Amino acid sequence: MQKEVKNDLSKVRDIGIIAHIDAGKTTTTERILFYTGKIHKIGEVHDGNTEMDWMEQERARGITITSAATVCFWKGFKINLIDTPGHVDFTAEVERSLRVLDGVITVFCGVAGVEPQSETVWRQADRYKISKIAFVNKMDRIGADFFRVIDMMKQKFSGDIFPLQIPLGKESDFKGVVDLVENCAWIWPGENYGSQFFSSDIPQDLREISAEYRSKLIEYMVEQDNQILERYLEGVQPSTEELKSLIRKAVLTKGFVPVLCGSSLKNIGVQKLIDAVVDFLPSPLDRAEFELINKKSDKVRKTSALKEDNFLGLAFKIQADQHVGKLVYVKIYAGKLKTGDQVYNVIKERRERVSHIFLMHANHREEIQEATCGDIIALPGLKFTVTGDTLSGKKSEELLYPMKFPKPVISVAIEPKSKADEEKLKETLQILSEEDPTFEITNNKETGQTLISGMGELHLEILTERMMKDFKVNINIGKPQVSYRETLLSSVEGHGIFDREIQGKRQFAEVVVELSPAPEIDDVQILNAVSTEVIPQSFHLAIEEGLRDSLRSGPKAGYEMIQIRAKITGGFFRQNESSDLAFKTATAIAVEKCFMKAQGVLLEPIVKIEIITPEEFVGDIISDLNGRRIRVTKLDLFVDERSRVIIAEGPLAEMFGYATALRSLSQGRAVYNMEFCKYAPVPENIEKKILGY
Repeated sequence: MQKEVKNDLSKVRDIGIIAHIDAGKTTTTERILFYTGKIHKIGEVHDGNTEMDWMEQERARGITITSAATVCFWKGFKINLIDTPGHVDFTAEVERSLRVLDGVITVFCGVAGVEPQSETVWRQADRYKISKIAFVNKMDRIGADFFRVIDMMKQKFSGDIFPLQIPLGKESDFKGVVDLVENCAWIWPGENYGSQFFSSDIPQDLREISAEYRSKLIEYMVEQDNQILERYLEGVQPSTEELKSLIRKAVLTKGFVPVLCGSSLKNIGVQKLIDAVVDFLPSPLDRAEFELINKKSDKVRKTSALKEDNFLGLAFKIQADQHVGKLVYVKIYAGKLKTGDQVYNVIKERRERVSHIFLMHANHREEIQEATCGDIIALPGLKFTVTGDTLSGKKSEELLYPMKFPKPVISVAIEPKSKADEEKLKETLQILSEEDPTFEITNNKETGQTLISGMGELHLEILTERMMKDFKVNINIGKPQVSYRETLLSSVEGHGIFDREIQGKRQFAEVVVELSPAPEIDDVQILNAVSTEVIPQSFHLAIEEGLRDSLRSGPKAGYEMIQIRAKITGGFFRQNESSDLAFKTATAIAVEKCFMKAQGVLLEPIVKIEIITPEEFVGDIISDLNGRRIRVTKLDLFVDERSRVIIAEGPLAEMFGYATALRSLSQGRAVYNMEFCKYAPVPENIEKKILGY
């Protein structure tokens, strides 16, 4: 079957499944794999035996931690599928998956509707301009309300969001869907794991509402095609195939989001969801145009898979495999790749040989001899390639846009239990940091401690558990601590001169740097205000490296600096005496002089919190939040109207161990979600405690 579609890009779909935790992503993926014939037995998340949650830590907790890729086939179409995590601590897995996907299925819980991480992943998909299908899952659950979820989506998200189906039956009586496109009902009798289902006439009690929604759908769609519109105004309804074609066009060009429904756990509606994937989501040809940026000149060139014969691929994920070592996941944007080919890493400027090419099915490998545009593959044995690197079939200076990941917000100190574990720990940390771009390692020179940093308590818990169980390293683990940052209160200027003889050769560089606070940006922005006559273009990269290295440790307490605008305002070079080393060192001197004048401020991570609690515990929970420096921004009724939703914002430092506190305050009946929001100045009295004044 692979041969049938591999050369027809119009029949390829690179898609992902994204959602809030517990919306049913992995359960839905499991059914897709079963109905497409990829697997022959359905596993369940609660039993810990699903195909895509293959890690021991995933199966033990019943959540997805790492994005898992697979390939399946449906009605002559090849579907490259990535199942992504829903927990906010693993949002980087979603980010890197979305960077290489063309379309997504966004899963919503029919009871809870749009949840915090639903909004996060939707906006991540928007940032990459990815087409979407929405699937309202769990329609068999008590309190499920399809139209209320659509209303929530319309309130939270921009664009045209419209149902293509209406649920047939409610809660425990849910048994199928009314198809507004094909104008019929589809019923799943509940036998053979949902493999058999049949069409029937629309029930009498749903005909009026179905006709109303179908009419609205047709009116919206016919406006996209003048000929079909003219016929429609003359009283001729579009055919089913014409309507599908119009929906596809709207999804690809107008951001239209069709909404379907079902119950993955009860095996209802998934086959029609797969139909929607091949009918409406884009192929690599529909999203064939991409941009290449020249790493030296910063010039951007638009091109497409149809114009490029040269192989171009983006390394978007690293995975440690116990059998083959480091696996590099690559999305192919243009050209072909064969076993034995050499590829050029544009960032590292190194060549690497492709010894094997694998298609992945979670952690299982299928070796192939050739891969082509649109394929998502894994390559073992690449020594220099890391996440975000561009691979090319020939020597080049053009890059595919790399990914940007959030900075870690929480840290713990770790140490090896014995001398024998020291070297093993170093190797393990290297492997894990290559796998996970949001995992950082720093060494405290004063205490000798190793600090590991991540996106949340669960993230670090998983990482340390993997160190001990998967890599057999014995470690002691400290208590979690916040990853603070620093910024400046006002602009400062520093003048750095490096003029020295090294190994018999004169080294000279002069740089003037201005550092200014920039609360509107999350990182460091570097601007160049000098001409190439003052400092040649060839030295600008060294100056930028010097700036970034120097700003990793701020003047207040040595924390990394953010919300900073660094401007190169002056300098000087000498022919035959200036070098990259000299300019990097002069830049470091200039920054150090800035720090001597600077008035710094400590920043702490602020999180957004959503708590769902029965009405009777609201007062105690809000009182506890106030005592934690947490500000309640909104109090609303939950969907069942017997509970409340508390939306709040405050310092991450005050939220350690909150799960235990919330259980105590609510007799175990309240739940909460938390995600990073921004960095904000630490109050002066708190700052003094942190710095030990």
